[in-house]
Amino acid sequence: MTTHAPMLRALLTRPGIAVVPSCFDAMSARLIERAGFDVAFMSGFAVSATQLVLPDAGLISYEEMVAQGRRICDAVHIPVIGDADTGFGNPVNVKRTVRGYHRAGFACAMIEDQVYPKRCGYAHGLAVVDREEATTRLRAALDARAEIQAAGGDILVIGRTDSRGPEGFEEALWRAEAFADLGADIVYFEGPQSEAEMAELNRRVAVPTMLAQVEKPDRALLSPKQAEALGYDLALFGLTLLNASLRAMHDALALMAGGNHPGSDRLMPFDQLYETVGFDGYYAEERRYGPADGSNN
Repeated sequence: MTTHAPMLRALLTRPGIAVVPSCFDAMSARLIERAGFDVAFMSGFAVSATQLVLPDAGLISYEEMVAQGRRICDAVHIPVIGDADTGFGNPVNVKRTVRGYHRAGFACAMIEDQVYPKRCGYAHGLAVVDREEATTRLRAALDARAEIQAAGGDILVIGRTDSRGPEGFEEALWRAEAFADLGADIVYFEGPQSEAEMAELNRRVAVPTMLAQVEKPDRALLSPKQAEALGYDLALFGLTLLNASLRAMHDALALMAGGNHPGSDRLMPFDQLYETVGFDGYYAEERRYGPADGSNN
């Protein structure tokens, strides 16, 4: 199985920070690629919301996530990082998840230390497993990575800790360092409370790090340049496209419910819509295999 893992590895060696928008379906992933981004992230929050209309609270299954991931990875030529939650069970499940994400085409799988079933990092009642279980879970993911590499494939692994909220900064920092020492390709420390904590994380962790930001009233957004200055390698915007998409649909439907129309200033020109969904590419392919009848042109 060929993935874009080598592209992501190369990206991590470049100077500067990479901005990583989150996608939730094949179209959002394609738009990320077409906008010129070098990497995308499949958000569990966004997939659960758009595919099941359910919150990110451990309700979506491995099979549902990997199936959506396969469609996303098939739609683009850039590396995609997949949110793999807790690995969906015990260490054997974790290995299965990493192997399945590799087969789906992901360049990287993110494994976290929450209890199973997990929940969004911003949800009430968040809890993490103890140190031993957290490190064992990551070791299983890294063993799966090694087995994939031994077979000629490749995938990266992100070690994520959500322990800052329930257990405090020092515990979260211990876990971040432990994940790096075990061999995680990237470390993600969820919910740092200040720029000082971010800077300390990046002083202590020797592997690339990812900062995730969400447009939330009590959280100031850092620019990519600010995040880079604090030592981050990846700047993830986890819910921005989901939020923008839902807001646009909500506003358009409100206008239509009131007897109005959204108007051309809120919509793509039809030719652009036609091209974006793939008709121009389809017709080009059609012409390769015989004369087109012209009826749809």
